[in-house]
Amino acid sequence: MPDASSLRDKKVFEAFLEEEVRKVRGVSRPVRAGLLYRLTVSKASPRRIHPNPEDEFCDPRVGPNYSIISRYERELGMYRQMGSAAWIKNPGAVEPLQVQRISTGGFQLLNGHHRWAAALRIGMPRIRIQVLDITQERDIREMLRHSRHDRRVTLDLDEVIFQPYGDSGFEPQLPFLSRRIFRERLRLGIPALFQYLANHGWDVWVYTSAYYSTDYLRRLFRRYSCPVAGVITGTGRKVPGAEETKRTLEKMFEEKYQSTLHIDNETVLQTHARSGQFREEPIAVSGESWASAVIRALQRFPKED
Repeated sequence: MPDASSLRDKKVFEAFLEEEVRKVRGVSRPVRAGLLYRLTVSKASPRRIHPNPEDEFCDPRVGPNYSIISRYERELGMYRQMGSAAWIKNPGAVEPLQVQRISTGGFQLLNGHHRWAAALRIGMPRIRIQVLDITQERDIREMLRHSRHDRRVTLDLDEVIFQPYGDSGFEPQLPFLSRRIFRERLRLGIPALFQYLANHGWDVWVYTSAYYSTDYLRRLFRRYSCPVAGVITGTGRKVPGAEETKRTLEKMFEEKYQSTLHIDNETVLQTHARSGQFREEPIAVSGESWASAVIRALQRFPKED
């Protein structure tokens, strides 16, 4: 590998990036990282971290943004000199790189390619990382195998369950030790809604484009007594063969589930896999919680649904 000073040359860095992509494309695969590993491994050498070949950062038609890299170089340089004082001033520069373990050794980036490049170019010996176990195809197959019902509900984690907008309120905070691990708050009424759905023959599936470890979210839902059949994380990530995998999984879901409910902030939409028919009900919140309004909307569906 070229040294840090030579990587500051654009042509040298791009040749290095091309070689890194060649090393892992079609060769590496994600490897599960246990909870203890994820809790204890918080730093790594940038040289043990590899780019995601499918990310636009590695695409010659797009490639790295050198003005962003230069900004991170300055901020990371300040952090090396000033320590926590610089971190307080510029927290974005030293947020952990989100990575996953890979079979060829080391880690592959999920998020943070420009910060990784900056760390390499200034010769940082170690950089903060967050090791994640995001959902893989094999995990989804296993969840489907253990699912109980022939009907499912889908909800977006960030927009609906954590509900960053609006004023519907949140569930009571977890006990002190638990909330040091789980910092997210569930929207008021989510546990009651999930229990209602499970009791009425629905498998609850939660989706998020964010990078969470699947078992982290499962443990969070258990703390709130939320029955969940499936958790799918990192839905927006780019991986080889993504479109084919998506079609395969969609077919599996259609074969497993006769009916699907999609619940968002304003509507409940039900679709039937075989007939293609659908029905939509508005969520009319008027003096009651959002979750209660969802249940009321569900009760307007015909009994046979």
